[in-house]
Amino acid sequence: MKTSIFDYELSPDRIAQTPPKRRSASRLLDFEVGGSIRDRCFSDLPSILNPNDLLVLNNTWVLPARMFARKAPTGGQVEILIERQTGDDQCLAQIRASKGPTVGTCLVTSMGSKFVTEGRDGPFYRLRIESKEGLATVLDREGEVPLPPYIRRSPNRADRCRYQTIYATVPGAVAAPTAGLHFDKVLFSTLGQRGIATEFITLHIGAGTFQPIRAEHVRDHRMHSEWTSVPERGIEAVQRTRRRRGRVVAVGTTVVRALESAARTGELISMKGDTDLYIVPGFRFRVVDTLITNFHLPKSSLLVLVSAFTGLEAVQQIYAHAIDNGYRFYSYGDAMCVQRADSGP
Repeated sequence: MKTSIFDYELSPDRIAQTPPKRRSASRLLDFEVGGSIRDRCFSDLPSILNPNDLLVLNNTWVLPARMFARKAPTGGQVEILIERQTGDDQCLAQIRASKGPTVGTCLVTSMGSKFVTEGRDGPFYRLRIESKEGLATVLDREGEVPLPPYIRRSPNRADRCRYQTIYATVPGAVAAPTAGLHFDKVLFSTLGQRGIATEFITLHIGAGTFQPIRAEHVRDHRMHSEWTSVPERGIEAVQRTRRRRGRVVAVGTTVVRALESAARTGELISMKGDTDLYIVPGFRFRVVDTLITNFHLPKSSLLVLVSAFTGLEAVQQIYAHAIDNGYRFYSYGDAMCVQRADSGP
């Protein structure tokens, strides 16, 4: 299957640059079984779901992972994007500079924090921070919210809150699980009143989520790894939902990736560690029945995943409708709710 199939044109003015004033005020495209589309508001979600359904959400917390520094002693400017914390004072990072730093180079921030390059790990640099405070403290004080490259502005104070779900508890991501950005306290209260259960997994989203598929054929793409945790409590919640004949509703593609990774052997089991699961058309879904997700970049692994889940023709219909009807796209944009292609009425 050629990657070009997953391309589409989008006017730049359709890419949301700011979030809506109220989280659940986003629009929700409801793609019903049978192919009909209903234009809704995200706050309508409780009326779409059933009392026996289970919502599974990703509780990763986005690090203020972007920093700026200068090489010592040359003064050359660098941009540091933390990809993953590997210890209290160590991390993997992407570095943008006119010339990449060599082993032993010291990178000094405007506030005097020092990072030393210790080598390479694939596309990433291994960095060690020379500070008794530890990496998390320095990031909290000096780091910027790592807004996606298609948001053409600098981050502001509001982004520290809005580019974060209200249920984020586990630090580690450098990109938000954007389907979760639409949930607010009022919506969770309504879901609870309807008897719709919630459960959490963790998947720390890396910067690779924004990378397009550059291979000519989709299956030739090399998928990046991300750390995930699917606890035993989550497994039990899925099993209870199955017994009650409810649906497992994934809030975001990261939840799909986590749950289906935990079921790769054919049996759903708890897991903690890296996953490189790459979901393409033809994949057999074992856990997730319904997906809530934002609109994704052309030729991205996320768009391929959604196409595998609900069918390529359905995705093409959904995106054409969204473009024709003024939906906002990407991280701060609107969402869709779709069913698995083989779920039936």
